[in-house]
Amino acid sequence: MPAPKLPYSIEPLAGRRHPRATFSCGRPELDDYLKDRASRDVERNAAAVFVALPTASTDVAGYYSLSALSVPLSDLPATAAKKLPRYPNVPATLLGRLAVDRRYQRQGLGVFLLLDALARALRATSDVGSVAVVVDAIDEPARAFYERCEFIPLPDQRLRLFLPMKSIAKMIGGRRR
Repeated sequence: MPAPKLPYSIEPLAGRRHPRATFSCGRPELDDYLKDRASRDVERNAAAVFVALPTASTDVAGYYSLSALSVPLSDLPATAAKKLPRYPNVPATLLGRLAVDRRYQRQGLGVFLLLDALARALRATSDVGSVAVVVDAIDEPARAFYERCEFIPLPDQRLRLFLPMKSIAKMIGGRRR
């Protein structure tokens, strides 16, 4: 999955530097998170939030959040679980939210944000172990998006999907740094 060439920069969310009042992706829960809770999550180290800014603008065109997660080994498909250590739970990275403002939808920004999140999660494995990126799709269209991006649904959890770090390394063409 090649990264689209888009005129955006991605940087950590920084309070007043990134005005969010006009952000609207069409999902109130995702809009409200960015506007009302994201800064608190960052301050409390509950999540790292990253925003996409169009070139020469402070408008938030999209965002995603990352945090640590522990996944029961028994939740993973047997083919994936057999390649992992035999611990009751394995470390993962949660892609908690990913949203694109309506003004920027259908331009490849969602994939651009996802690839940035995957690359960031992969780089972090040098310092903090993580066997996969996990996402809880908000609905069926979101699930279909993640499946097109090679995520695998967890058995018995149709909207929870994962992508092993080894697959991410191959996809991005890099290794842990």
